[in-house]
Amino acid sequence: MRKNYSKKYVLLCAFLMLSCMAFAQTGGIKGKVVDETNQPLPGSSVSIDGTTIGASVDVNGNYTIAHLKAGTYTVTAKFLGYVALKKTVTVDNGIVTVDFSLQPQNTSLNEVVVIGYGTVKKKDLTGAVSTVTAKDFNQGVVTTPEQLIQGKVSGVEITSNSGAPGAGSTIRIHGGASITASNDPLIVIDDVPVTNTGIGGVANPLATINPDDIASFTILKDASATAIYGSRASNGVIIITTKKGNASDKLNVNVSTVNSLSKIIKEFPVLSAAQFRNVVQTQDPAQVGLLGSTSTDWQKQIYQQAIASDNNISFTGGIKGLPYRLSVGYLDQDGILKTDNLKRTSVALNVNHDFFNKSLKIDLNFKSSYSESAFANQGAIGSAVGFDPTQAVYSGNTNYGGYFEWLDVNGKPTGPYNPLGLLKESVNNGYATRELGDVSLNYLFPFLKGLQANATFGGDLSNGMGNNFTPATAASSFAGGGNYDQYYNKNYTYNTDYYLKYVRDFKDIKSHLDVQAGYSYQFFSFYTRPEANYKADRTTVNTVAPTISPNPGQYDLESPFGRLNFDVDGKYLLTATIRDDRSSRFGPANRNGYFPSVALGWRIKEEPFLKGIDVLSELKLRGSYGVTGQQDLGTNYFPYLAVYEQSNGGAGYEFGNTFTNSLRADAYNSDLKWESTATTNIGLDYGFLNGRINGAIDLYYRNTTGLLLFTPIPDGTNLSNYVNANIGNLVTRGIDFNVNVIAITNKDINWTLGYNVSFNKRIVTNLSLTKDPTLILPTGNINGLGNTIQIFKAGAAPNSFYPFQQVYGPNGAPLEGVYVDRNGNGSSVDDQYIYQQPNPKVFMGFNSNFRYKKWDLSFTLRSELGNYVYNDVAAGAAYNNVKSQNTPSLNNLPASILKTNFQNVQLYSDYFIENGSFLRMDNANLGYDFGKIAKVGTLRASFSVQNVFIVTKYSGLDPEVNGGIDNNIYPRPRIYSLGLNLGF
Repeated sequence: MRKNYSKKYVLLCAFLMLSCMAFAQTGGIKGKVVDETNQPLPGSSVSIDGTTIGASVDVNGNYTIAHLKAGTYTVTAKFLGYVALKKTVTVDNGIVTVDFSLQPQNTSLNEVVVIGYGTVKKKDLTGAVSTVTAKDFNQGVVTTPEQLIQGKVSGVEITSNSGAPGAGSTIRIHGGASITASNDPLIVIDDVPVTNTGIGGVANPLATINPDDIASFTILKDASATAIYGSRASNGVIIITTKKGNASDKLNVNVSTVNSLSKIIKEFPVLSAAQFRNVVQTQDPAQVGLLGSTSTDWQKQIYQQAIASDNNISFTGGIKGLPYRLSVGYLDQDGILKTDNLKRTSVALNVNHDFFNKSLKIDLNFKSSYSESAFANQGAIGSAVGFDPTQAVYSGNTNYGGYFEWLDVNGKPTGPYNPLGLLKESVNNGYATRELGDVSLNYLFPFLKGLQANATFGGDLSNGMGNNFTPATAASSFAGGGNYDQYYNKNYTYNTDYYLKYVRDFKDIKSHLDVQAGYSYQFFSFYTRPEANYKADRTTVNTVAPTISPNPGQYDLESPFGRLNFDVDGKYLLTATIRDDRSSRFGPANRNGYFPSVALGWRIKEEPFLKGIDVLSELKLRGSYGVTGQQDLGTNYFPYLAVYEQSNGGAGYEFGNTFTNSLRADAYNSDLKWESTATTNIGLDYGFLNGRINGAIDLYYRNTTGLLLFTPIPDGTNLSNYVNANIGNLVTRGIDFNVNVIAITNKDINWTLGYNVSFNKRIVTNLSLTKDPTLILPTGNINGLGNTIQIFKAGAAPNSFYPFQQVYGPNGAPLEGVYVDRNGNGSSVDDQYIYQQPNPKVFMGFNSNFRYKKWDLSFTLRSELGNYVYNDVAAGAAYNNVKSQNTPSLNNLPASILKTNFQNVQLYSDYFIENGSFLRMDNANLGYDFGKIAKVGTLRASFSVQNVFIVTKYSGLDPEVNGGIDNNIYPRPRIYSLGLNLGF
């Protein structure tokens, strides 16, 4: 028995030893993934073939795959735009080092490009499509997504609306296809088309999206690419794809911080205190007694050096084959205008997983943000330009906040108001939340190879609210007993998209077929509770009764669609698309809009007569024609219906002390229908020297018919003298060209260059139902008096300037009130003429990225040529404006008065329409990669400057003015930033 026990003990020990040895026979693989220049490729992946085991590569190029059983494995390293590399590895007890050096694909032709409802290889594209990925984004303090690609894409003009924190940008693709309807492109974020409707409490809806979460932009420019989106695609489509997780079991953490200092680089030129005293003494000596005894630069009083901090942390990895990415961001940005601030907290989550032996893939994206805004009173900008520079900032007493104010004979403030007082004695706060997300399911049918089904469910919910408080002690609201406003709005949209896709290769005829058909539905709901207006006590109704009832609105859009891609022998390409949009914003007779497109591609490089030309790596000719639409009429959701709406607060009927809003019939047009844009595009994609030089050139012609225009109509024909109608045509012609060059590439040095240029011309060809070529529609308000300086007219560019032609004296100075008699009738009263346009005729971008070992230097230049700006501030300069009308106060004047010496305002002189062409360096960035730090993680540091310099002849503050009328815009600051990125 004892002998048996000994045998069992020996067997047990042997089993335990074998078990330990078996357990010990586990190891792993580690290494580095670099590109052809020996630079790390962060974001690339390393996986073991036939399994879900893998790892992502950190910012220093390192990866680790642990807990592998002993054996031989095939390991593959992949990165978008590079040729995948496989290596066979034998793992025993321990860690095996395997490094990968990936080579770029031939001009990245096999790169997968995101398009509407799917993806396609770049070499198979037949439309005008541009892609910008994270490695090419602009650096520095970037608070809104569109700033990442400013100046990077031909045909895309991005103009920031102001220098305020979170301020939006005006985005125009090929100039826009409309006149008074929206010219904004459709923006799709992770399969969710979002509206351009504003969100209360935040300056710009896109400011709710954290740019650090974005992986790429795809810009669809021609009808072949955009027609799949139908009625919302006339102005192009921008598809934003956010960052995803990976299948690695290893947790990767990335922490980044960018801290910056912003400062104003130019003040609007006004008279100094000494110059102003001289003007008063010589032009209006009776007002000398109003002059003060100090010298105050009011623009310096309202601006400040501003601090900003943008911090982000992300977690990526996989839990038992479930890839995920979780990120949290926090932005705190002060504006250079005092009291201006934006705080934003954002969270983003992506989870994706395969089921049923990879037949079913589920992708979940969720983004949430909360922002708090302190909006400075931007009226202080104009006040600082025009306030008397001889007055002190403070009065020396406590009245009206202690600020110097102009007072009437009764000692009450009469205006203009102290610029600093306008900022400091007004509190305007906004609060906004936004949740944006979608779930996408893709199923590959196992019983029918090549057939797949896709379903997407997405939603976008935002809430905005805010309040504006000015105490009764503030000069600007003293007469009204102070002021307190509050508002609330809620926007909600959801979309569902379903489509079947079938892919098949016909080897006998060397052809490839890709066909899909689907259905899309999107619902939009908007709820606005108008401002409640009270006195400063927040309970007493102000002089105008508040509108009590909310203003809801909703509409929907349903759309069957289909697309066919056919490829013959990898050389001849066909794409055909059709979408049938049905919008509730139009009446039953005009509800359906059909938007077809067809495109052909010829990969000439694949023809036998070019096969032997090695210097040529790609040559593809593209041609397309398609029709897209427009339905965006702002908040007029049902312009075809005869409806009643509430009157505004000032039109309420008084019953005793109570004001009741009345109902009034609204104007309508039952014949209203889609605005339609037909686009023809011819493009050529090229590549030389194995893709080291590559790019594209596109020529396009776009004709918009049935323009949605808010137009005057004969008296008595409707319930208003203006109504929305389909009137007129707009033609756009242009050329886009871009080139990318890998100038140097070796182990230590890598230098890439990019250049793009666009020529664009827009002409209104018809503007009335009767095709009256003389009809002029005024637009472009100036000087706050209801005057206009721009027009819409057949034969002219939209928003063309319409001034008088100035006559100059022998000394080159303009003669006051003297204009050219262009009609030769002895009078210049009727001699306004079409002169220049606000939109650039040419715009271009240039970028450079230079790397030397661990150092990198990059910059972006941007230029616009042929754009003109009406200097509205200078146009208001006249000596008779020194004295305010009916008030005991003085006004400063723009410095241009010393050149014109105008006694009276000359608003319509073309003297004030200046050439706004410019060259601007948007940003410059210097970075250094420290690599592994103390075996903890990788570290990268960067220093960047934004708005580095501008070269222009424009005399105002900034020539880059959306709409072409410069009236006290918020200055764009110069920003110095220091960034740190830690990965572990």
